[in-house]
Amino acid sequence: MKDHPSSHTTLSAMDERSRLIFREIVDAYLETGDPVGSRTISRRGISLSPASIRNVMADLAELGLLDSPHSSAGRMPTHQGLRLFVDGLMEVKRMKLPPADKRRIQQRLSAAQGRPPEDFLGEASEMLSGLVGGAGLVASPKSNASAVKHVEFVSIGPSQALAIIVSEDEDVENRLLNVPVGMPVSALQEASNYLNARMRGRTLAEVRKDVLTEIRDKKAQLDETASSLVEAGLAHWTGEDPDRGRSLIIRGRANLLGDDQLAEDINKVRDLFSYLDKTESLIKVLDEARDAEGVRLFIGAENKLFSLSGSSVIVAPYMNSDRKVVGALGVIGPTRLNYARVIPMVDYTAQVVGRLLNGGPAEEIEDKR
Repeated sequence: MKDHPSSHTTLSAMDERSRLIFREIVDAYLETGDPVGSRTISRRGISLSPASIRNVMADLAELGLLDSPHSSAGRMPTHQGLRLFVDGLMEVKRMKLPPADKRRIQQRLSAAQGRPPEDFLGEASEMLSGLVGGAGLVASPKSNASAVKHVEFVSIGPSQALAIIVSEDEDVENRLLNVPVGMPVSALQEASNYLNARMRGRTLAEVRKDVLTEIRDKKAQLDETASSLVEAGLAHWTGEDPDRGRSLIIRGRANLLGDDQLAEDINKVRDLFSYLDKTESLIKVLDEARDAEGVRLFIGAENKLFSLSGSSVIVAPYMNSDRKVVGALGVIGPTRLNYARVIPMVDYTAQVVGRLLNGGPAEEIEDKR
């Protein structure tokens, strides 16, 4: 997980006493969800008077790390404060998932292995929702993320052809193409041979640009009819939108209604449910995990999609057998999630999902952090 530069700057401005009190405040808040007062901190083993603790809390508030919902209430961490806690004080890289949680994830997902991908991924989303107490999110793999095994153009009428692509995962995708009346079978075969020679073992995303460049620069050694067919096939298989045909699987929305932090403001829940219905935008949030080394965490306003609802999103990518990111999964919940437990849980689940989708056994997976 990548640190935010601002976290290091703020942390360096805090002395050891401030760090200790800040950690205790965040721990207490994550346990209860309630604002934390100075007396609560003094009872947690801090050898300072409540007055001294209040002075430190005031300093932390000036740094933007704490806020008070009411003038008479205690303090609670801001989104900036939670980010500092996760990046600077929680030692994410050292966290390990307990063996019992690993076994639970392995057993649940192994039992679903072999089911249709949508059912399997739905089980993963359902499992995360139940384990974390938030909503589970899974973006299905990109259709052009698997390597190609075979390509073929088949005539099905005077002016139509079927473009067939078979992936190494044995998925078959068909697209109906309009072709010039009377297109010879030789042109269909020529286009098929050309693409098979260049695409076998590579993904559509990898080969598309190279093929189109060859055709544009007249280096493809294809006649005009076959070139047009190749271009049409690529356009239909990949589409202008790389996310076309992908699905977003959400389970556990009811958990969000049952959370006190969100339920106390019904407008936040409405906003959140509205965002969860924006499939395209949410898939893009999940796909941001592909640019990270492992887990990505968005706290509140750090992502525009969830800025108003005040939610946290924890996302991790899952990969194919070639170690290429093909999809992502995660959870969404209130900002007072138990990050120390949820982050490694999402990370490990992504590892298991990737391995099982590729036909491997879950039991061989080790926690890589």
